[in-house]
Amino acid sequence: MGEFQPLPINREPGALPIGLLATDMDGTLTRQGKFTAALLKGLEQLQAVGLPVVIVTGRSAGWVNGLAHYLPVVGAMAENGGLYFPQASPPEPLIDIPDLVVHRQRLAALFSQLQQRWPHLRESDDNCFRLTDWTFDIHGLTQTDLAEMAQVCGALGWGFTYSTVQCHLFTPGQCKAAGLQRLLERHFASLSTAQVVTLGDSPNDESLFNRALFPYSVGVANVKDYWSHLAHHPAYVTQSAEVEGFLDLVEVLVAGR
Repeated sequence: MGEFQPLPINREPGALPIGLLATDMDGTLTRQGKFTAALLKGLEQLQAVGLPVVIVTGRSAGWVNGLAHYLPVVGAMAENGGLYFPQASPPEPLIDIPDLVVHRQRLAALFSQLQQRWPHLRESDDNCFRLTDWTFDIHGLTQTDLAEMAQVCGALGWGFTYSTVQCHLFTPGQCKAAGLQRLLERHFASLSTAQVVTLGDSPNDESLFNRALFPYSVGVANVKDYWSHLAHHPAYVTQSAEVEGFLDLVEVLVAGR
């Protein structure tokens, strides 16, 4: 696991310029769960040099709808690849779910099954604002619990992942990388994946670290807390954690313009 260093794409002769930053939010653009003035300054720096930013988060559709409109970004993806909210445009589904009502009912039934094994599980506060996945609080769960949950969900035909704040139940195939690929096809068709930098910090960002899909993936330093639990690792790791790690990357990207 190497420490963060300037992206070679800024140095290689003939390399294509970076055309998009796709970044996670919680634990990546926050400090102890909060936005900071430094975050807004960093986003404004990227905007000033013409580098678009897309937020790629596991947060709910209801939460992300506001986020996409109030931050200096071109859009935000919700629910780990479930929906995309372009700035000042209607939301776009990124995964095919024929009947959302039935889908949510099936997710509720799955959650009830998990509660039989882990009775203390509680829905997350934003679960009622979700469309494509189901979430519950991660507080009090051990790594053994999380691994067993993943096995149970997989055996029942469902996907499972978790972040620094909550656990997610979803249709297999729904992930940040798949959603980002669809988003690129629709809104950034002129870009290759070698022109996209992905940024994250936890297991629900793992698909963004798949170098076969996105060769320029970055993890903020706190990704090291999950290193042994990730099948895919970021190509680069910032020296600083959380939003300070994001600002490390901003410095490199702005210099590369």
